[in-house]
Amino acid sequence: MKKRPSMNIGAAILFGIFGLLFFVLMVRFVTIQVTGEAEGKVLASQAAKKYIKSHILEAHRGTIFDGKGEVIAEDTSAYTLVAILDPSITSDPKKPKHVTDPEKTAKALAPYLDLKESEIYDRLNQDGAYQVEFGSAGRDLSHQMMLEIKEENIPGITFRKEAKRFYPNGSFAPHLIGFAQKTTGDNGDSKTVGKMGVEASFDDVLSGKDGSVEYKSDVWGYLLPNADEHVTSPQDGNDIYLTIDKKVQTFLEEAMNEVQKKYKPKKMFAIVSDPKTGKILAMSQRPTFHPDTREGLLDNWTNFIVEETIEPGSTMKAFSLAAAVNEGKFNPNEAYESGKYYVDNVPNPIRDHNGGEGWGTISYLEGVQRSSNVAFANLLDKIGFKKFEGYLNSFGFGEPTGVGLPHEASGSILYHYPIEKYTTIFGQGTTVTPLQMIQAESAIANDGKMMQPYVISKIVDPNTKKVVEETKPKVAGNPITKESAEKVREYLESTVTSEEGTGTRFAIEGYSVAGKSGTAQIPDPETGRYMYGKENYLFSFMGMAPADDPQLIVYVGIQQPELEPTEIGSDPVAAVFNPVMQNSLKYLNIKPQEKVSLKKHSLPDTKEMSVEEAKKELEKAGASPVVVGNGSRVIKQLPQAGSRILEGERVVIKTDGDITIPDMKGWSVRDVFKVANLAGLKINMVGNGYAVSQNIQPGVPVEKGEPLVVNFSTPEEQVQQGEDENTEEPPLN
Repeated sequence: MKKRPSMNIGAAILFGIFGLLFFVLMVRFVTIQVTGEAEGKVLASQAAKKYIKSHILEAHRGTIFDGKGEVIAEDTSAYTLVAILDPSITSDPKKPKHVTDPEKTAKALAPYLDLKESEIYDRLNQDGAYQVEFGSAGRDLSHQMMLEIKEENIPGITFRKEAKRFYPNGSFAPHLIGFAQKTTGDNGDSKTVGKMGVEASFDDVLSGKDGSVEYKSDVWGYLLPNADEHVTSPQDGNDIYLTIDKKVQTFLEEAMNEVQKKYKPKKMFAIVSDPKTGKILAMSQRPTFHPDTREGLLDNWTNFIVEETIEPGSTMKAFSLAAAVNEGKFNPNEAYESGKYYVDNVPNPIRDHNGGEGWGTISYLEGVQRSSNVAFANLLDKIGFKKFEGYLNSFGFGEPTGVGLPHEASGSILYHYPIEKYTTIFGQGTTVTPLQMIQAESAIANDGKMMQPYVISKIVDPNTKKVVEETKPKVAGNPITKESAEKVREYLESTVTSEEGTGTRFAIEGYSVAGKSGTAQIPDPETGRYMYGKENYLFSFMGMAPADDPQLIVYVGIQQPELEPTEIGSDPVAAVFNPVMQNSLKYLNIKPQEKVSLKKHSLPDTKEMSVEEAKKELEKAGASPVVVGNGSRVIKQLPQAGSRILEGERVVIKTDGDITIPDMKGWSVRDVFKVANLAGLKINMVGNGYAVSQNIQPGVPVEKGEPLVVNFSTPEEQVQQGEDENTEEPPLN
């Protein structure tokens, strides 16, 4: 059979084509074998991805403790609910590993999840999905809930275990501690990250370093027999011990919750500190939030104790007084005219808080007790502008304290024009942070040594228990002397014990309290001008106890509370300060002072009574009556009717006869002033302490306007004088 030439040509062409393809294939094969790459990808790595499995070994986030080792924040196990929908995972139909009945599954899960049964059913009916989750409703499930769902024996329902940040005390100093939550990175890995407070500012200390594990698997992902595992162990985060005392913080949270419920203030803050070391024992504010759920966080994100500034109001006078005492410019017995003070070239005068009416001519000590703005304006003249500015800087105002928390504000000393200098001395215009106030107050409480506040006690390695870092108490300055601090505490104590004092509501049974109240004006955010009205102030009190050797400072500020007609701003402040201070002192085993008596009585109105009748009524009220004059009928009394007085306090009554002066030897400045005011005498006081002599003899009639000179001496001076007299040489015979 004869072949056609065309067949030979066709065969040659086919042979050539197949030969070329074989050549290309061989070149490709050799190239891949030599380079180990295909289409720009390394084949070994691709195989490793398919058969070498790796998992992150998450580091345990460090625990946050209080100062005594009580847990404040820690990692705990949480579970995410997962439903497997792909039927291919089931190998034995009798033991299904996927959801076989979406309707029945939805009904079984509905009691456990914050989702409607219909919403669960819709999620379980997603075509083509291998598995589904249930959003926030199916995350962060507790171990107990996981067990309860497992007991339902629902096919296809499984759980993914992961770490969750847990705050066992609930809303407990949350703006200080902050919170941490899971975040997903660009590579899909999730990690717990601190978002605010200590959790955020010490995130690198707490988070540690994740580890990993790698192993060879089969095509289904199971570990191959005798395969090696490569494990890189995680490095757990360090533990942080705060200075916060859980018990004291609990006292504070409970008191603030009660006040929040009753008075509904716009804002509220409170701090408890140890003036000897600078440790912050408690810190809280309102509005607050729950760190687990973050409920309430949008109402106030910032820690305004650290990050925001306030005008302190009259609490600032504690430091102004300290400056005057330290400069030797404060004579508690010196008299001045209260009411109004005019600054040069300023039309509106500085007024005392009773509308500028004042209280007549009173002593500077009474001016402090009554929180007289005019008294402090006069003291600025005595101290001098430049000197006082130096004290503001020495007390740390205008600079961050360095407490170690993020975004700490520095405040601003408004001290350019004369009127600003005068308003600064009584706490208006200049802005501070509550933390700066606590730091400055420690100088008065700690005999002149101002302690830097701090909240981190130490950082500890959880594995070795070795202290990695520890905070030591640090003296931030010495703005005043020990002697000045002692005197200032004595004067501030009188604002609480004196019937004229603005701090009488802050007296605590069994403990002496020294402190200063404040009523600061609030700028209107819309107009920039100060707001007016009974409630539109920041009411505050900063006090220390026991007054002679303070162990605690408590500073409370409450903005715009809802007050009853009979209430004043100090009422809600005292509702926080008093129980927190008293309970904390008892908890710290600070023994009450046996001699401190705070039993108070309300004075009757003795006007128009006979002298004998008035004396009986006053004695019945717990007072010690003193008669000025030789008449038979009472025409005036001090303190006035309705005043609250301490047990045994002197009450002076003026009669309708000739004015006579009693023997005032051993009397306090306050009691001498009562007599001088009622008698209408011009008083001149010499010295400090208690009366030792007077120029007008007791019982002798005097005329209104006559000068009354009273010499005072402290108990120490009297003792020293007695010692000097005993050491004099006897006369020669």
